[in-house]
Amino acid sequence: MQLSDLATQPKLIKVTITEQNVVEKYGDELDFFVWDRQPLDIFAKLSTITDDSPLQYTDMLKDLILDSEGKPVMQDGKILPLDVLTEAIKLIGDKLGK
Repeated sequence: MQLSDLATQPKLIKVTITEQNVVEKYGDELDFFVWDRQPLDIFAKLSTITDDSPLQYTDMLKDLILDSEGKPVMQDGKILPLDVLTEAIKLIGDKLGK
């Protein structure tokens, strides 16, 4: 097999926040989207996120947490609540193989 056979355009995949406290607080599971493939620099940044400092990567997360059309959810001064952002970080790491 050639490596070129593995190279494809990124695809949006749906990620659902199902954490019980978040669902209870907002009344439903929360969906967002992320590209299934990311540039290497994004993986490097993801690997350095710790529980002590997840907010230092808010700018990077703007490029990761997307709507169903692939547009950033956090734009034009809009920011997700901390509990939602924290769960999104965990799920992104799980989906992309942190």
